[in-house]
Amino acid sequence: MKAKWPISMFVLMLLVSLMNPASAAEETRSLQDESIYDVLVDRYFNKQIQNDFNVNGSDPAAFTGGDFEGLVSEIGHIQEMGFTVLSVGPVFSADTYDGKQVIDYSKLERHFGTSEEFQALIEKSHDLDMKIIIDVPTQQLSPNHVWAAENPDWFMDNEDGTVALDLSNPEAQKALASTFVDFAENYKIDGLRLQSADRLDPKFIEEFSAAMKNVRSMYILSDQEMEPVAGLDAVVAPGVEKALRDTYKNFDQDEAALVEVMGETENELIRVDSLLTSRFTSDIVKDKGYPPTRWNLLFTQLLTMPGIPVVQYGSEIAMNGEAVPESHQILDLGVEQELVDHITNLMSLRNSSEALRVGELEMLHEEDGWLVYKRSNEDETWIVAINNSSETKSISLPADIVGSDKEIRGLFENDIVRQEANGEYQITLDREVAETFHVTEERGFNKAYIAALIVLYVVFLVFLRIVWKKGKQRKADEAAKSKE
Repeated sequence: MKAKWPISMFVLMLLVSLMNPASAAEETRSLQDESIYDVLVDRYFNKQIQNDFNVNGSDPAAFTGGDFEGLVSEIGHIQEMGFTVLSVGPVFSADTYDGKQVIDYSKLERHFGTSEEFQALIEKSHDLDMKIIIDVPTQQLSPNHVWAAENPDWFMDNEDGTVALDLSNPEAQKALASTFVDFAENYKIDGLRLQSADRLDPKFIEEFSAAMKNVRSMYILSDQEMEPVAGLDAVVAPGVEKALRDTYKNFDQDEAALVEVMGETENELIRVDSLLTSRFTSDIVKDKGYPPTRWNLLFTQLLTMPGIPVVQYGSEIAMNGEAVPESHQILDLGVEQELVDHITNLMSLRNSSEALRVGELEMLHEEDGWLVYKRSNEDETWIVAINNSSETKSISLPADIVGSDKEIRGLFENDIVRQEANGEYQITLDREVAETFHVTEERGFNKAYIAALIVLYVVFLVFLRIVWKKGKQRKADEAAKSKE
């Protein structure tokens, strides 16, 4: 069933400010407050044709022309959705468009642009109050890496013809750390993500992190599902990606595995797919699901559950692809906005609510595709209800969960649930619909909200009257001219 969006972004933001004006995120965010949008520079937007060296848009494995200036040009798309961190992947001189097969860490990839253009991207991100992080590939490098000729003992051969930097080697450790200390001193980046972090020497990770944070405060992240390691600020929470995919690829799925991992995702990275895997849309298509509905439900889950969401570029347009490079398509910005609007609305809630970011999680119901949970802290409470089933579902919540004399206000389906005579609150959702409810004091009609609607209605009527009068005057003028 197609989701309904009865309120505009303006009215949604008005509701958020009226419900809890003091809940906005502090100016200085912690990692737990962040949300990450993950891109590949080459696949985002091509702005500068001067750096299009032998690009081939028809070859999915070739460079296609995306560059730093393209990101600067279209970064508003990311910021407007509400993401607070831009992850741009590897940016170093490499054999491949995805930046993995690095040739030289000391040079930027010429297809992406110049040092000045990269610095402009960083400054633009900071102007928009977004942080920027860079990927550090070490385990699938080019065999032509500049260090390989003089230091062959630093490298190990991979079966695919690439080489891996042996980071148990003290000299290799020192060289890599020194290189990235220089990089961080030259560019005001806000974090690094270690690729294939699960294959790296734990001692190296700890020492590398300390060296980087000695330059400036920054995030050091992993791109892999793994157990926490000293030096990493967050890893990808194990099991979440599979649980999300299995739960939301179609309706009437067993969500028991998702419920189990939800209690273990706090302070860790959560995602539904990555630049390393197939796209979630490919799972939906294989299972004969409807991508817009599936993504709508999944984003409600991803952006309201505990953890730090990581969203791949193109997810907002339900990008498809079963494997790299098919899953690394060029981003099409001229598409239907419904899913983009849904992400924007959810992100506005998350960014405004500390309870949705770091509040306590309480599972209220899980059965037959009907998932209901509470996120709360001392200041606010939210009820998230996701009906991922083939039929209408209802649940009655007792006063000891919601409180007495409260209202539960839905922000997307526009429902208001009040306490019934038996003291309970009944929530009902149609099939394949998700809703985020805010628990407030019972106050009858929201006077400020109604006043805002009245103002909009009056303005609209005045506009219609002006148009009508101008049309009437134009007809009179035309009639006068015809008599002359």
